[in-house]
Amino acid sequence: MGVYLLLLVGTTIAVTDAVETCAAWPACGDGLTLPTTAAGALVVGHRLAAVVVGLLVLAAGIAAWRTDSRRRVRAALGISLVCYPVQAALGAVVATTGAAGLLPAAHLVVGMVIFGGLVAALAWTLEAETGDPSDGPVTDPDTLSPPEAPVEPAERPSLPDDPVARVRTVAGAYFRLTKPRLMWLLCLVASAGMGLAAGTGLSARTVVLTLLGGVLSIGASGTFNHVLERDVDRRMSRTSDRPLATDVVSVRNALAFGALLTVGSLVAFAAVNWLVAVLGLVAIVFYSVIYTLVLKPNTVQNTVLGGAAGALPALIGWAAVTGEVGLGGLVLAAVIFLWTPAHFYNLALAYKDDYARGGFPMMPVVRGETETRKHILWWLGATFVGAGVLATWSALGWLYVATAVVLGAAFLWAVVRLHVDRTESAAFRAFHASNAYLGALLLAVVVDTLVI
Repeated sequence: MGVYLLLLVGTTIAVTDAVETCAAWPACGDGLTLPTTAAGALVVGHRLAAVVVGLLVLAAGIAAWRTDSRRRVRAALGISLVCYPVQAALGAVVATTGAAGLLPAAHLVVGMVIFGGLVAALAWTLEAETGDPSDGPVTDPDTLSPPEAPVEPAERPSLPDDPVARVRTVAGAYFRLTKPRLMWLLCLVASAGMGLAAGTGLSARTVVLTLLGGVLSIGASGTFNHVLERDVDRRMSRTSDRPLATDVVSVRNALAFGALLTVGSLVAFAAVNWLVAVLGLVAIVFYSVIYTLVLKPNTVQNTVLGGAAGALPALIGWAAVTGEVGLGGLVLAAVIFLWTPAHFYNLALAYKDDYARGGFPMMPVVRGETETRKHILWWLGATFVGAGVLATWSALGWLYVATAVVLGAAFLWAVVRLHVDRTESAAFRAFHASNAYLGALLLAVVVDTLVI
């Protein structure tokens, strides 16, 4: 995390022009003068931290070569060690010459290579230390089938005789169809997209209509998902009590409900602009049909490819403000896409047996738990890189950096503990840490762009 902290702080210093307050090396003035401003102190502090982190990277490299670390671990650390002085030299040139264009970009890229090498070394080290040789693929995805003894479906709950209580019970069932637990995070994604596009110049009408359309489209997607997976839901412990699995809501009524939500969402989106309406329809179709019917039951990469569904709200939020799909929205969407496997693979680990019972070729079912844990760490590293790229957006500041580093460290700790503990509770802990990380990161984007 030290290298990641340096990346984000260095990026923020660059985009806020703080480096101009100390345009010498290694300190200020003639190169040896102490800074006289807070910004200058931050710049010099960043350089001192780079020395400390560099020594830690060197120590890690030496330790790897002196122990029985595998060749690829040594290679990954070696790449980081070779790149580190290059990174420092590029930083000195950029700081002292005020260079723009390719040099700052190269400085960022080399920093990400260093970070990537360290993540790779960590992943391979954890794999060697915690991998279970017996934990291989459970089954081949082509032969995956439901078990002979599926879970007994949950009994249909008896509806109360009191009319008011009956209405509340049925209304609660329809509310569950909308998958409300997804709404808060996806609405934050759309809000962050709007904030990046508009800054403080965002109209209340655009926010209300976009979020209303988003809530309705998420509800429609969730409802159609319930309809299409009702038979599978009956075979899984986690989902056997869903409204359609227990026949509390009929298929016909659920389809009508989903259609009503779809129309409502498209009306709200169209009131913003037609591109938002098109993207909203794509999001509903992608999750309801492509993910649910094509990806989820047929490929082990369902979680990776399905990340596009969660990334679309970023484009919707951006398009709501600008009327087009822009770079900022694409970068935010990329962060969500990269985060999705690091997030959902934890849940797949916790419910591995349940997914096997449902016949879904999830990563831990097909390739085993060790491979899944390794992929979580890889995707987490990719998420950190994506969040680092997003930090170059000029509207983001120190709140975003602090959130990315602190919550990122908590997320990384939970993933490392997952490698060590290898328990269901550790998987749930990493799952909740991933939610907290992304939720806080998106909230920081909203605050940085719309409030500060």
